[in-house]
Amino acid sequence: MTGLFALVKRNTKLYFKDKGMFFSSLITPIILLVLYAAFLKSVYDDSFRSALAAAGVTISDSVINACVGGQLISSILAVSCITVAFCSNLLMIKDKTSGARHDLTISPISLGTLGLSYYLSTLLSTLIISVTALAVCFGYLAAVGWYMTAGDVLLMLLDVFLLTMFGTALSSCVNFFLSTDGQASAVGTIVSAGYGFICGAYMPMSSFGEGLQKALSFLPGTYGTSLIRNHAMQGSFKEMEHLGFPTDVVSAIRDSVDCNLYFFGEKVEITTMYLVLCASILIFIGIYIAMNIFAGKASK
Repeated sequence: MTGLFALVKRNTKLYFKDKGMFFSSLITPIILLVLYAAFLKSVYDDSFRSALAAAGVTISDSVINACVGGQLISSILAVSCITVAFCSNLLMIKDKTSGARHDLTISPISLGTLGLSYYLSTLLSTLIISVTALAVCFGYLAAVGWYMTAGDVLLMLLDVFLLTMFGTALSSCVNFFLSTDGQASAVGTIVSAGYGFICGAYMPMSSFGEGLQKALSFLPGTYGTSLIRNHAMQGSFKEMEHLGFPTDVVSAIRDSVDCNLYFFGEKVEITTMYLVLCASILIFIGIYIAMNIFAGKASK
């Protein structure tokens, strides 16, 4: 454990010592928030207003802003928890290119411990960025319309923590096979461009075809997005119900923004979403540690 702690401390210090890497990771979710608020807010806002007008109901701007804001920040956090993890995990590749990994492998530390140290240090670094981004998102939501309870805030913290664990485990498995900065840059670009679409953050799954919806329902990131979206928008949905909105209207809105997910026609409960996400985290961590152990045996 002493060796593991020392490695985690070493990796975390190196990450924060590289100011360019740290600030680029931190600014990514903030830029996303600005872009979303500038370009997508009006699209989401018009979509909600047209849906409510079709249902023959009216609502205050504050509730609409809270609903749209919840959708915006949940999209940002669902993506940034994964993409920032890929940025934070670049140290594992830099150690390969600099030769530092070779020096570490000849020390009396198992490759399983070394691999776990990269995971834990990346998790810690990414969590700092993710929680900072969450605080900024809460500030934005407070400015446009706040209906969240203390319970919703705590559940969003839990969601961010789990999504960060998932993103760190996924990036660890992918980056394990990379050995150059160019490869890392290419993978980071692909993940940044594509992940938001396949997890339902940029476009709700309800807007996709039935076949694609079924395919995406097998991906754990989809459930992570739905979890954080449920808790970001829960307060505005409760306010709608308090104002006397018909249950079917609220349910239809939940369906349209993927708060309600369906697996081959069966509604997926919140508890099941947590189980899928937690199981995926354990599986990816197990695969990553196993890859490090097998790599160590192969090198011998």
